[in-house]
Amino acid sequence: MTTTVPTAAAVFRAVDAMDGAVLGGLLADDARMVFGNGEPIIGRDAIMAAQNAFMVSIAGIRHTIRNEWTVGRDTIVETDVTYARHDGTDVTLPVVSIWQTNDDGLLADYRVFLDLAPVFT
Repeated sequence: MTTTVPTAAAVFRAVDAMDGAVLGGLLADDARMVFGNGEPIIGRDAIMAAQNAFMVSIAGIRHTIRNEWTVGRDTIVETDVTYARHDGTDVTLPVVSIWQTNDDGLLADYRVFLDLAPVFT
């Protein structure tokens, strides 16, 4: 059986849409996510609750993919992410995301490496 691994474009299109249902459809039920230096978030529902809470803290988000490497079920993506703040300004940060898919091609482990402080200072 060949499993389709979601591309970075598909994952970030879901995130940038700021629509939890779209991103939730890419996550395994028991997915694990670590955002920055935060504690791991376990399970699709918990990840979606955290994602929704974060999305209300910003006005928008846009990923620009710089590099993408996929080997088997593992993907590493280097991006510039532009966060639109509620004060009308934008902050662009370098971000690296790493994810691994399960047998069904759903995101099982998703890690995002960045310093988010400039978005909120």
